[in-house]
Amino acid sequence: MEGTIMEFSSTISAIVTGGASGLGEATARALAAKGVRVAIFDMQKDKGEKVASEIGGVSCEVNVTNDESVAEGFRRARASNGQERILVNCAGTGNAIKTAWRDKKTGEIRYFTAKDFDRIIQINLVGTFRCIAMSAAGMLTLDPLEGGERGAIVNTASVAAQDGQMGQAAYAASKAGVNGLTLVVARDLAQQGIRCNTIMPGIFDTPLLQGAPEQVKQTLAAQVPFPARLGNPPEYAALALEMIRNGYFNGECVRLDGAIRMSAR
Repeated sequence: MEGTIMEFSSTISAIVTGGASGLGEATARALAAKGVRVAIFDMQKDKGEKVASEIGGVSCEVNVTNDESVAEGFRRARASNGQERILVNCAGTGNAIKTAWRDKKTGEIRYFTAKDFDRIIQINLVGTFRCIAMSAAGMLTLDPLEGGERGAIVNTASVAAQDGQMGQAAYAASKAGVNGLTLVVARDLAQQGIRCNTIMPGIFDTPLLQGAPEQVKQTLAAQVPFPARLGNPPEYAALALEMIRNGYFNGECVRLDGAIRMSAR
């Protein structure tokens, strides 16, 4: 028996959150190159519109932490491209704050506030789930493809979900949460023919790192066993497309990291 494959074409539409730059941009471009109609959700309005114009897509200024903003984004994307069968969640952020510390200059004892912790959780974890739930509800309105499939969801976690470094309490917790919901969402939506998978990228050459000194980037690259370099966004996009295309890929969290295991700092 042949496997189930989602064929990429102009009859398929996709939404990529965080699609204005980095991993999301690479994925939006890769999907568009396959003929898929792509909508970008991003707070970077100018960048989003630039990428969308270059790939023949649509850009929606969306804040994933806000119900109304996300709902309006879906409304605009669907009005332009039709109901999406593909959702790729790349919107996210991070910070580096230790749980508690003594200030070297003043001697004052300080701690990582719950407000700052919650900000990362709201963007990376709750924002991801908000988009998943709204997209899945829309996918339920679609007729199934051959093999019973209605749609596919790909999320972005991080290797920090498994080996977070010092100062990454909120970031690691948010990404571990994305891992934790992956199998549950896949099971929740299985009878409806909607799959859900997650990628855990290692150290990638994204806008977050592009502003770092070259020596810092070289040091990070040298930590990767093989190949000893930073990951390239198109490599993330290639795995995302395989997770979407391959109908037996479901409920998985996959590291994409050159075999790196992050040190404590």
